[in-house]
Amino acid sequence: MKISLLHESAVDCSFEKELEEATTKIKHIYNKTRPHKVLYFDNPSYVSGRMSIVSRKEGEGPIGKYFDKIQNDAKYGQKNFELAEINFLQESIWGAIQSANLKISDIDLMLSGDLLNQLTTSNYVARNLGLPFLGVYSACSSMSQALLMGAVMIDGGHANNVVCGVSSHFASAERQFRMPLEYGGQKPPYSQWTVTGAGSTVLSSKDNGGIRIVKGLMGTVVDMGTHDIANMGAAMAPAFLHSLVSFFNETGTNIDDYDLVVSGDLGKLGSDIARTIALEEGIRLGHKYIDCGAIMYNNYQNAYQGGSGCACSATVINGYILPQMLDKKYKKVLYLATGALMSPQSTYQGESIPCISHGVLFEI
Repeated sequence: MKISLLHESAVDCSFEKELEEATTKIKHIYNKTRPHKVLYFDNPSYVSGRMSIVSRKEGEGPIGKYFDKIQNDAKYGQKNFELAEINFLQESIWGAIQSANLKISDIDLMLSGDLLNQLTTSNYVARNLGLPFLGVYSACSSMSQALLMGAVMIDGGHANNVVCGVSSHFASAERQFRMPLEYGGQKPPYSQWTVTGAGSTVLSSKDNGGIRIVKGLMGTVVDMGTHDIANMGAAMAPAFLHSLVSFFNETGTNIDDYDLVVSGDLGKLGSDIARTIALEEGIRLGHKYIDCGAIMYNNYQNAYQGGSGCACSATVINGYILPQMLDKKYKKVLYLATGALMSPQSTYQGESIPCISHGVLFEI
């Protein structure tokens, strides 16, 4: 079976084999009876503030002009990349709070995640800000998980203002999951580029007549046996489709009921796999579907299959998607970020890559 890619690839390489394997493996997971995973919020949470900040590479991409701030120095004036990532996250959280016209003392809870061991970046930012803090980790799906948890806290009356923020950094992620940049390791053509930056959103209980979160989806771990840690798109695409189909089935809706469906960071190859698997399920995603990783970089930027990392979808949602909702271009956006839940140790020991996709429904 020959399948043509829907995106122009950054390299001259064919991925028909990966598409066929993913399509074959995914079929069995939709036929099982599973518990309900969609949450309906009687008291919606409202987006009252947001902030996106990226480095120069992301700022030079096709949607670079939409980000709130572009930091040209990837080290952010610090002596190492890990300290730089702390600055990225802290500035995005501060910026989101200021965007909401709130003070730090108005925030009841900080929900934050990143890719580093023990949530290093988030822990130090929480220390600096002195806020009640819950760490969030579902890899690159951490932003949608944070928004989901924030909406639950507000719906239950446990908080009035929650700031949700995540970060990632290309150099710090490479050092942890693969090889330090000094090694000069070569990437395969199906790999992705970790976004350097941070995105934050303030959710509030007060009805401001703007964007609100009305539903949420708790993802299920899906593992289709992918072992290659460079091939994140192929690993995560089945988890995205599992969550999408679950959401449609439980809510009795389909793609036509939404203005936009957004996946987190499947990249060009992963989003092509997602489209192919969706067709097997009778879902034609078409122009109503975009992937944050696939639109992050231009082909000439040598980012391979596109962006990844916690900051990928967080910056796109806060810098690009939510502003378009405020401009009334979109009224209903289903956001399903994706995360690969492996660790360096698990992959070194030969384990496959479990993946997950959490989601929230934005409406205006």
